[in-house]
Amino acid sequence: MAQTSMKTICTLPTRWLQTVFGSGRFKTVALAIVAAAILSAAAAHVLYSDVPKTAAEFNADPAMMLEAYRHVEAASVSDAIEQILHEKRFMSHRMQAIFPTKFAGRALTVKLAKMENNAPDALSGMLQAIDSGGVGSVYVMQVEDGADIAGMGGLMGSAMFARGFSGAVIDGGIRDIPQLKRIGFPVYSTGPVPSTSVGHYRFAGVNIPVDCDGVTVRAGDIIVADQDGVVVVPQEHAAEILIRAQQLDNTEHSMYPFIEKFHSITEAVRQFGRI
Repeated sequence: MAQTSMKTICTLPTRWLQTVFGSGRFKTVALAIVAAAILSAAAAHVLYSDVPKTAAEFNADPAMMLEAYRHVEAASVSDAIEQILHEKRFMSHRMQAIFPTKFAGRALTVKLAKMENNAPDALSGMLQAIDSGGVGSVYVMQVEDGADIAGMGGLMGSAMFARGFSGAVIDGGIRDIPQLKRIGFPVYSTGPVPSTSVGHYRFAGVNIPVDCDGVTVRAGDIIVADQDGVVVVPQEHAAEILIRAQQLDNTEHSMYPFIEKFHSITEAVRQFGRI
């Protein structure tokens, strides 16, 4: 079917354009430019017409689902969760990014417990957790009473970046921001601090449920982050929430040109039913 579609794509627009532009050198160049644009758009339609649309298809292809989450807005995901689960699953304004970013990935959770110690291996489990993650992981850390303690810095961020992590979300402080910005590794945290967790904290577990800014995060949950903030998607509801978020995104993005044309948000809400 794809071969037949491409044959049609390659033949019909060319015949139509020949009728419109006629012949001649200038007209041939114009024909080539317009035909290329049409072919590009049509070919894209053929290539992407089989993208999964149902919850069953997304569940059968987790990589495709995660990629789709990278293209929806965190606000739409948050709204979808509220509509479907009637829950608050977004982190507060306390969680700020070190630079504007957008990412999605599956949570790798780590907890640090506040405890004064001199043990050289008190945080070794935290480092091993980083080395257990890979492409598409999002490092989610709970640092108990950690607003003034750096839960991570440049060394840990460099390791995550090298292993292909999508980003990190730290319910605690962060340091070595110049290095993190230099490599372009996105991190949300409660803010910059120069302190260290070494000697003051112990590793308390990996891939266990953690409380990150009041939201429970479990290993494998999907983290969606952009300039509006951070949202946590329970993995068992990820497909249905994604589909609803896509619908909300499409509706809102259709409203922008409507408002610009008719100069009325009241009419736009009446027409599209979203605010």
